[in-house]
Amino acid sequence: MPFRDRSLDPERKNALHAFQKKLGIRFRDLSLLNRALTHRSLTNEDAASSGNNERLEFLGDAVLGLAAAAYLYRTMDGKPEGDLARVKSFVVSEEALAAIAADLGMDTLILLGKGEERSGGRGKKAILADAMEAVFGAAFLDSGFEKARDLVLRFIAPEVDKVLTDRHRRDYKTLLQEYVQRWHRGYPEYALASKDGPDHDRTYWMTCTLLGVAYGPAAGKTKKDAEQAAAAMAYEAVMAAGGVEAERLVSMKRL
Repeated sequence: MPFRDRSLDPERKNALHAFQKKLGIRFRDLSLLNRALTHRSLTNEDAASSGNNERLEFLGDAVLGLAAAAYLYRTMDGKPEGDLARVKSFVVSEEALAAIAADLGMDTLILLGKGEERSGGRGKKAILADAMEAVFGAAFLDSGFEKARDLVLRFIAPEVDKVLTDRHRRDYKTLLQEYVQRWHRGYPEYALASKDGPDHDRTYWMTCTLLGVAYGPAAGKTKKDAEQAAAAMAYEAVMAAGGVEAERLVSMKRL
């Protein structure tokens, strides 16, 4: 039996109908879309709620992966598997999916428990990315793979183009790690310098130590974001020096 949420009130239905227009797809079963936008924190707090999006997210992750892989296989004809995997890692990442979800205004539509709401859940990238995948899963159940694939590519294809033309948000932690491993058998080290603000609006400050030189601190709303910002500072500093600074530091450490 398909999932049916008979608790949808007219206001919620109107909001979901408007959201469908942004997606460019019409759901035959609107309750599937509503479920895709229901976080587990709500069902944990409200026993009367009709389910959350965890199973749909699981399904949507597979739909997203297959649609993206097939698109890259066709688009990047002749490129080796490693190149396809690198591009795919960017376009299906939490960062990319959360940005798409935010652009769609999904943060205002997700149903959250009171605790998650107070802790700033609407702005959490993991929640937004999971909901985006759940929408893909809901589209698959509602309309089949072809419609779900078209939905995925409507948002993923532009991200692929950004990566191929180097206009995407770069993963500085990975870039920095690859650079250090190439020139020195070690890893960048990240440390929490400080944190401030209330629990629901906290800011973290992280440093990145590269071959004995500390960069930062850099700020972020999560530790992961702050680490990325610190890694960006380190990477840009090294690249601005043309790699000379890194080579000099390696030589100094070996003396």
